[in-house]
Amino acid sequence: MTTGRPNPSHTSSPGQPTGDRPGRDTVPLLDDQGILDLLGSARRIAVVGASSNPARPSFGVFRTLLAAGYQCVPVNPNETVVLGVPAVATLAEAAAGGPIDIVDVFRRAELTEEIARDAVAVGARALWLQLDVVNWESARIAAAGGLAVVMDRCTAIELRRMPRS
Repeated sequence: MTTGRPNPSHTSSPGQPTGDRPGRDTVPLLDDQGILDLLGSARRIAVVGASSNPARPSFGVFRTLLAAGYQCVPVNPNETVVLGVPAVATLAEAAAGGPIDIVDVFRRAELTEEIARDAVAVGARALWLQLDVVNWESARIAAAGGLAVVMDRCTAIELRRMPRS
């Protein structure tokens, strides 16, 4: 499925550098199959910037992830509960409840470098920057820390592309 949006990860092989971003092609981004494999194996997702406001994109994605059976942790110091799930202020607090497979980020691009460092520190498997969130330094930090990286893509959209069993 194509979203009609340019996507830096569509042309790469799993874990291989993209070739369509001059000067930035040393950061490996997951391709379509890598994303499907990640979503198929993930169980616990920390959603940074999750909101209890139904008008926010993070609310709809959080609801979609819960409905798909993922254990989701809303990470937002300004929230107490999102869709009945208690919110935490930091990724460290989220990780205290168990291993994190994906750190799904709904924050402005310039705020994601610290989140990438925190994702590495808590031992997450992947850093996922949502649609319109592009920060190559954050991708570099995560990849250097051993995390898989997805950037400028939506978990809910990618879930709809997964084969039904």
